[in-house]
Amino acid sequence: MVNRHYDHHLSAVGLKSTQYALLSYVVKLGPIRPSDLSRCLQMDASTLTRNLQPMVAQGWLAVGAGENARSRLIAATAAGQALRAEAQRAWKAAQTDLNHRLGVAQVCALHDLLDASIAALDEASSDTHTAR
Repeated sequence: MVNRHYDHHLSAVGLKSTQYALLSYVVKLGPIRPSDLSRCLQMDASTLTRNLQPMVAQGWLAVGAGENARSRLIAATAAGQALRAEAQRAWKAAQTDLNHRLGVAQVCALHDLLDASIAALDEASSDTHTAR
């Protein structure tokens, strides 16, 4: 439900919340290698490629040459940077609306629960990879 709430607000600028997150990471960290981006997003390479394709087709992101012939770098275009700024306003409106509907204390509790859950899952994932 929370994801749909954000998606509803972001749809006004033509994005889904997953696309907004991806665009934000590229604007903040780019130009960035796809492998580094997938690691930051904790997303496998094939999922990242699937998510990048429509954003490149829309002209929001560009995939260019990297350090050598086999590497690539992903960067936000001017259109992507402008869209991200517009999407930030939509995200802020979604956050303000959510705070109003649920109350700031409930939203903070939700963030705390999600942060703790992510930390526990990350730890469990690290333990699994270490045991191999």
